[in-house]
Formats: sequence, structure tokens, C-alpha cells
Amino acid sequence: MKKIFILSILVFFTIGAQATKGNKDLITIQITPDHYDWNYKIGEPAHFTISLFRDQQKLNNIKIEYAVGPEKMVPIQKDSVLLKNGSVTIKSPGMQQPGFLSCEVRATVDGFSYRNLINIAYDCEQIRPTTLLPKDFRSFWDDQICRMRKYPMKSEMTFMPEESDADVKVYRVKVTHYIRGNYLYGILCIPNKEGRFPAVLRLPGAGVTKHTGDKELARLGVITFRIGIHGIPLDLKAEAYGSLQFGALKDYMYHRMNDRENYYYNRVFLGCIRANDFLTALPQYDGKNLAAYGGSQGGALTLVTAALDSRVKYLAAFYPALCDIGGYAHNRAGGWFGVKELTPEETKVLAYYDVVNFARYIHIPGFYSWGYSDETCPPTSFYSAYNIIKAPKELYLLKETGHWRYPEQNIKVNQWLIDKLTGKSESQSEWVQPEMEPATSFLHPKELKFDETVGIHFVFTPFTAFTFFHQIPYS
Repeated sequence: MKKIFILSILVFFTIGAQATKGNKDLITIQITPDHYDWNYKIGEPAHFTISLFRDQQKLNNIKIEYAVGPEKMVPIQKDSVLLKNGSVTIKSPGMQQPGFLSCEVRATVDGFSYRNLINIAYDCEQIRPTTLLPKDFRSFWDDQICRMRKYPMKSEMTFMPEESDADVKVYRVKVTHYIRGNYLYGILCIPNKEGRFPAVLRLPGAGVTKHTGDKELARLGVITFRIGIHGIPLDLKAEAYGSLQFGALKDYMYHRMNDRENYYYNRVFLGCIRANDFLTALPQYDGKNLAAYGGSQGGALTLVTAALDSRVKYLAAFYPALCDIGGYAHNRAGGWFGVKELTPEETKVLAYYDVVNFARYIHIPGFYSWGYSDETCPPTSFYSAYNIIKAPKELYLLKETGHWRYPEQNIKVNQWLIDKLTGKSESQSEWVQPEMEPATSFLHPKELKFDETVGIHFVFTPFTAFTFFHQIPYS
């Protein structure tokens, strides 16, 4: 009964977070590669079969436009063709180096435009970073952490009765940061029972937004601390975050890219360490089991924290950003927020903030999950980090996913974290694998675009302006 109860909690909260329904295309563009596993060897040609569906039926006599080439780069093939028999097969010579090949298809039906894109992998396990490791990388960050700790940590915890319940106590937290007058804000959730518990630092995706606490994991006996990165309270009115997003914090990831000590992410990375200072000082913390967890920007911060803080024993990361940021200068996809042109000084500075260099210092077990078709954090970029991690790593790969994830992924990561943090092996785990309903019982992926942000989230390609859309809250 205990196993069933725990699993029921996971499923309830995972599915319950999906209440808001997004847009689903009337016309489905299906792109099917000729390798079942979407994996190819260098120099191997690839075939893409393209079909359009409405009401589960193929459409005939529709003109499509397609483009095939290395992801985020200029297409090597581009043309249009008429779907006379409901499908057409596009032949590509493939790739001559490790990476991902994109097939993008567009169609107009009854005056409405539709688009789909998939990436296939060419020896993706051979992808390596283009970003070089500075000789003083580790000493630089050791010095930065020492600088931060010159300012003693002081914290304020404010109980939030409106968010708390019989199982979880929720607190608004304010912590002194790395310079006088600078603060770190977060939402703390503690199991409402006697004892000492493992802890998870929850790291945010990109944007400027309000954050909520991770009560789901707290209900399972884990302290969770979800932080913001911008040094602003997390309980402001919604319009305040919008004003900051388009005002003082617009394009924050580009702020002072030519200044190693004052680049925007300096205070952000140090904030993750400061958050752990607070977490590990809690009397309810068990003193040994600490994990970092996030997706997108939060996935990047997860890897950074794991590399810099030996107190972190486990990590869980979805599609990490900030990997091989300068990849575009080497004619391949770079990580979010990769830019096409960097000055020599910017290139030098960003090497100290590139996640691929932190990945070299990760020595703890990790759970990773993503898909091949992510257009926000290109897989070329995060594979460049993943491939150089020598620590034990588990990859839950769902190839079709982009910058979103299925409910199953959320259940998997929570299961993995609980197992690790409570010291249970797979054979000893109280978790049971759920008998999931068929995929069709869930909302369409386009309706389930989970990320680590709440409210307004931005997604953009490296050389374009931001595209904003509303996200539903999820941990």
C-alpha cells in the first residue's frame, strides 16, 4: 500500500499541474526518419518521410516546403514538393562530422501555416566542446566563492500559512548574498513532521517571474528550496516582473559579457552556492544528502552547482542551457543564448561561465533527460557537456521532445531523486514503475511545454528577438 500511495502522489501532482491546455495544431506534420532510433553514422545518408494529417487521415495534393541541414545552420537542401500520394521522401547525404541534422517542414492549408522540425543524431556521443578550459578556471571560482563568503550569511524566514498545509510548511526566504545590500530570495518547503530530511535545491529556468515552492517533493520527505536569480522578491505583483523583463533585466544574459568579475551570471552562480549555505544550515537537514535539480537555465545552474559545491551529492538536469555558448563561431549550434559574433574579450570571459567547463569537474551521479529536437537549447550544445562528464550518469532520452517534457519524465526524475536521497538501491526502492496510460491519454506535447519557469517564459533562437508565451506552473 505504501508503494501505491507514494506513486499516487507523484502522478497526482504531475498530472494536476497540466490543467491549462495549450494550442494544438489542426494539421499535423509528421516527419519520420528511416532509422528507428534516429541515430546515424558519419557519412551515412538519411531519408525523411513527410506526411500531413488532419483528423488522423493523410492529406493529398498539399505543397510543402522543406529545409535540411546542420541544426541552426544554413540549410544544405531547400525545396518545395507536392504531396501527391499523401507522403513524400526527402533524401539527404547526411553529415560528415558529429552533430545533429535538422529537417524542417512548412505547409499552408486553407490559409493557415503549419511547421514541424526534427533533429537526427550523427555520432552524437563523439561531440566535443569548442570552448577551451582556462588554466585558472578553478582558482577563479574558488576566489569568487571566497569573496562571497566575506559577507556572513544572514537569513529571514517568513511562514506562508496560505501556501502551507498539513503535510508541508512553506516559507518565504531572504538571504544575504555576496555584497552588502544584495539578497537572494527563495521559497522553502519543509515536511511538516518530526525528523531530519534530505534536501533539493531547485534552480530556475530563464526569465523574470514569480516562483512557487516545490511542495511535491516535500510531501515525499524532502526539503526543497526554489530560488530566484535576480535578487528581487518572489512575491511581487505580476506586472512588476513584466516591467523588469522588458526593462532593467531585459537581455540580462548579455549584461557585461566582457567583464569576468562582473558578468551577470557571476552573482547567479554564486547565489547557488549561497542557497546551499542556507539549506545545509537548517536544523531539519540531515547533514549529508543534498541534490541540485533544474531544467534549461536551471539545468545549467544544476551542473554549475554540482561542479563548484562538494556538498551536492546528486544532480538532475533537463536540457541544460549555456553549454558551448560560442559554438556558432565554429560553424555549429551553440548553447542558449549563443551568439553569432563575440569579441575576443567576450570569448575569453564566457569560457569561465560555459557549462562545458563546469562539466569537467562533475564527479557525482546524475540524472539527465532531453530530446533531439530542442530548438532553444540545441542538442549539439548539451551533448558537448554531457559527453565529457565522467561521473555515473543516467540519460532518459525521448527523441521527439523539444524544449518541453512529458509527464513520465517528471515522474522519473522524482523517483530517481527519492531513491538516491533516501539511500535506496533499485532493488530496494519502494517505488514501482507506473503502468502508464497510452501516450494518447495525455495532452499533446505542444500542450505540455514544461520548463522551469512560471508565468512568462522566453524562447528564442540565437540571432532573433525573444518570443514569449505563457507557461503553466510546474516544479
